[in-house]
Formats: sequence, structure tokens, C-alpha cells
Amino acid sequence: MSNPFLTSTAKPGYGTIYLALLPPSTPRLRTASYQYPLKLVSPVPTRTAGAPAHLVHMVYLLTYGGGLVAGDSITVDVTLEPTTRLVLLTQGSTKLFKAPGRDVVSKQCMTVNLAPGSALCYLPDPVQPFRHSCFAQRQVYNVVVPGGAEQTVGNLCVLDWVCNGRPANGEKWSFHRYGSRNEIYLAHPDGKRRLLLRDNVLLDDHGLDGSIASRMSELAVLGTLILHGPLFHSLGRFFMAEFKDLPRVGGRKWDSSSESGDEDMDPATSRRAARQEQETADGLLWSAASLRGCVVVKFGSREVEGGRQWVRAMLIEEGTVAREFGDKSLLCLR
Repeated sequence: MSNPFLTSTAKPGYGTIYLALLPPSTPRLRTASYQYPLKLVSPVPTRTAGAPAHLVHMVYLLTYGGGLVAGDSITVDVTLEPTTRLVLLTQGSTKLFKAPGRDVVSKQCMTVNLAPGSALCYLPDPVQPFRHSCFAQRQVYNVVVPGGAEQTVGNLCVLDWVCNGRPANGEKWSFHRYGSRNEIYLAHPDGKRRLLLRDNVLLDDHGLDGSIASRMSELAVLGTLILHGPLFHSLGRFFMAEFKDLPRVGGRKWDSSSESGDEDMDPATSRRAARQEQETADGLLWSAASLRGCVVVKFGSREVEGGRQWVRAMLIEEGTVAREFGDKSLLCLR
């Protein structure tokens, strides 16, 4: 008797997300398939409050047990059709469990294809490597070049960050190896791709316990925020302007009292002064750079919560993410 249950040909840890655009203009999550240890959860899509309102789909990237066991491999392929919008989130930090040796590496790879006018907002919780873990991940974003002048390229808001482990267990950057690479390509109709951005973070103890911690300057979290596309032009300009107005050597110190007093400050300057004072209290350091149509923000903080609150405060103050993707897009930053 033949088996009535079809067997899946998908590899373990493989997932596919396909957000389609049905006639006349209705986004629909056509595919959200996954194999153990990966799990995808998609709640009911919501509409943004802005005008025009957009239907935004949300998918949670989960793993059974809340993390990756040594040797696990996760592969996710994401496709966004024109004008669709997707929010990718997690339900807590992605934990990386101890590896029996440096040659046993947990891996995660995500490839995203963005059609003209589509948008991805990826704001996960930080990765949390346990002691003696080994991890490597790669995110590739293919931005399809529009075929007509009336179309716009795809949009990206991507947060990639890692914390120092479990301080309550005495862990402080005590993993063997952590690597994360983000790449953005312009994909042309003839199949050719042009690299716009490659950002690579590599932390390796080189077999010496405590060597990573000695290079982290007491930081507990290290993160990268990448912005691309016209939808996030305003947010990118906001980060660049705020970075330009950071106190410099010989300039005014906004975190100290001024002779004129706070009553003479305009609201924007007052908010900036308060935020910079909080940055000093949290030991938060950050920088921003603009290149090839992308804005890359690097930040670090003495505490994970300090970094989380700073990113949330910056995104809320500028407003693009909440307006275009809804308040739930910021769930992992609460």
C-alpha cells in the first residue's frame, strides 16, 4: 500500500516566505513554509494608519527551544513582490548553545529578493551567544532594479546586533566565534548583480579565553542598523543629522548645563540634549555613514537595554517605521 502522506523534499531548517501581490492590488502571504528546527508564525496582517494605508504582513522567525544547537543550520528565502511590505521579528533573543569544538558551527543564512516598491523591516531581538558557542550568519538582500521610471527600488530597514551572552552566568563575550555578514546587491533584469554594501562583523577568541572581552571596551552589545531605499530616506537623513550634531572636541557639551539655560532651547534641541545625556549615562557610542544610497549606523552600549532603548527612541522620534509599518514593528525594541 502506498503512503498517503507526501514526504517533504525540503532540507531541515529550510524556510520560504513569499509575499505576493494579487489583483488588483492586494498583498497576500502566498507561502510561509518551514522545516525543523525553524518555525515561522504569521499573525493577521494589519493596515497602517498613514495615508495611503498599506497592508503590512508580519512573520516571526522562531527556533524550537529558542535557539540554535551546535551544528544547526537555518536557511530562509524571502521574496517580496512589488509594493508589498513585510515585518520580520523574533520572540526573544536567538540563543546560541555551546559547541563541543570550534569546528562545530551553527549557521544561519537569509536571502531576500525585493521587487520595486517593496519594503522589508527586520528588527529582531539581539543574538545571544552562550559560552564556547560558534556561529556564522549571512544576510543577502537583492534589490531588483526597476523597469520603468515610475517605479521605485525596494526598501530596507535591517537591524543586526549581538550581546555578550549571559552575564548572570558569568559570561562576557566568552564564545569562540561569531560572524555576521550583510550584503546588498542591485539585481538587474539581465541577471547581473552589483554590490552596493558589504558589512562584516567578526568576533573570534583565536583560542584564548577572554580575548574578545578585552577588545570590547566594556560594551555589552554591538549592533548595526542598515537603511536603504526612498521609503527610509528621511530616517537616514535623521541619523546623519543627529550624528553630525553630536558633541565634538572643542564644541558645546549638550550633556552639561549651559549658561543660557534649557529654557532658551527649541524643542528639537532640548530632545537632543536629553537623549545625549542618556547616551552618556548608558555608555552608548554610535556613528553613522552614508555610502552608495545606504546609511549604516554602528552602535554599542554598556547594557543591552541601553542599546535597545536608544534604537527605539531614535526610530520613534523620526517616525517613519511606526508610520509605515505600524507600532508592532517595534515589538522587539520594547
